[in-house]
Amino acid sequence: MALQALIFDVDGTLANTERDGHLVAFNSAFKELDLDWVWSNELYHKLLEVTGGQLRIKHYVNHYLPTFKTADLDAFALTVHQLKTKIYVAMVNEGAIPLRPGVVRLFQEARVAGLRLAIATTTTPANVVALISNTLGEAALDWFEVIGAGDVVPNLKPAGDIYHYVLAQMNLQAAECIAFEDSHNGIVSTTRAKIKTVVTVNEYTKTHDFAGAMVVLNNLGEPEQPFEMIEGRATDSTVVDVAYLQELHAQYC
Repeated sequence: MALQALIFDVDGTLANTERDGHLVAFNSAFKELDLDWVWSNELYHKLLEVTGGQLRIKHYVNHYLPTFKTADLDAFALTVHQLKTKIYVAMVNEGAIPLRPGVVRLFQEARVAGLRLAIATTTTPANVVALISNTLGEAALDWFEVIGAGDVVPNLKPAGDIYHYVLAQMNLQAAECIAFEDSHNGIVSTTRAKIKTVVTVNEYTKTHDFAGAMVVLNNLGEPEQPFEMIEGRATDSTVVDVAYLQELHAQYC
């Protein structure tokens, strides 16, 4: 079964949005709301085990703030998260968050090769649109046949729902696709959807368990900046390009 499509996670996979964007935006939102909360880089690393911004806020309150009181935690978390999203989008609009090495190159090469592209993420649609539009241009949104984002499915990662949704929308089987993820929750999600996966780690996820991944790399690589193989079979490839993905697909799918 030939490789037909590439499906990408967003946060941490396409860009270092967690450290450079979401964490900064959360802390700015807390300050704007007169909350005496400050999430350190170390604390945020732990909080990322919870997927979804609103769920992360509620987890923080429930596990770190035993004396914090609010009449409606769901409504409170929604208010905080909406402000955080507004701040995050403004940051992206200002060009504060670049894409990771190899991402633009792979998108362009995949399109030339006729591979279909999609996104499968738990972040909000507004965050996806802001990142793509401000790094690749608004026209690049049309590169993606499906943008599965936010709460379009009932269960967030590590559930496989978002990948099942994307596969259904594209009328594809899992074996016709390769997914790109950066975290343990991500690889669990793709594995539950039976999609083989390329992992590119970041500072928050480099110690995660990536059992089931085809390869684990430091990034997608550029001609002048070859990727580092962390886990996986030896290859002559130095960048993740269409030829390398077809090699992996033939080996694993």
